[in-house]
Amino acid sequence: MERPLIVGNWKMNATVRDAKELTGIIKSGLVGIEGVATVLCPPFTALWAVREMLRDTGIGLGAQDMHHERRGEYTGEVSPEMLAELCQYVILGHSERRRNFGETDDSVGLKVTAALEAGLRPILCVGETVEERDSGEADEVIVRQVRAGLAGVDSVEGLAVAYEPIWAIGTGKAATPDDAQSMMALIRVLLIDRFGPVAAGTPLLYGGSVTDENVVDFLRLPDVDGALVGGASLKPDIFVELVRGASLAAG
Repeated sequence: MERPLIVGNWKMNATVRDAKELTGIIKSGLVGIEGVATVLCPPFTALWAVREMLRDTGIGLGAQDMHHERRGEYTGEVSPEMLAELCQYVILGHSERRRNFGETDDSVGLKVTAALEAGLRPILCVGETVEERDSGEADEVIVRQVRAGLAGVDSVEGLAVAYEPIWAIGTGKAATPDDAQSMMALIRVLLIDRFGPVAAGTPLLYGGSVTDENVVDFLRLPDVDGALVGGASLKPDIFVELVRGASLAAG
């Protein structure tokens, strides 16, 4: 994957009409910004419309979740093969999925494996709660989540990992650069231990209250290769400036 990698997660926001408007503004704003891979992740209902608007732009498209089975009696779910017809990326294991829908480390691992088998590029999300950080368990949590998330994976090709401290998501309180670098370095070591030196090239993204004002500070860290952006990705002008900042940091 090209780096830096900036992924906009729109979550459960934007009708098809809203998505088209957002995409149009972002697409125009990104013209001329080079050296950054940008991915938009709209809701399922808007994937097709956004896909058509992003043709021949170089901007990637991703989904926000999927089921691990290829087909079956799973009412309301979307399979890896269905997504592979529409997009290139998929966010998996986001803390909101773990918290609100009971996803476990093991179920996330099944999704990551299925995504890679379908030719998708999974973005595996890991992160600790404030209670886990305050009790000194943050490293243990990240080790467990990374190992379980990649238990069935034979190669890191096509994979990205996003560290999103849960206490920083949507709170406006981002991790300090030192906090982020410490956890990213841990993830890098875990990947290299498991997959060998090739894993040194796996993109590691920081997520959690990323804005156009702090993205450069994160991207200048040795083990941060991009960002998973939530709220700011719904503000097209700010998102464009955030990508511009990423380009400056990379250049």
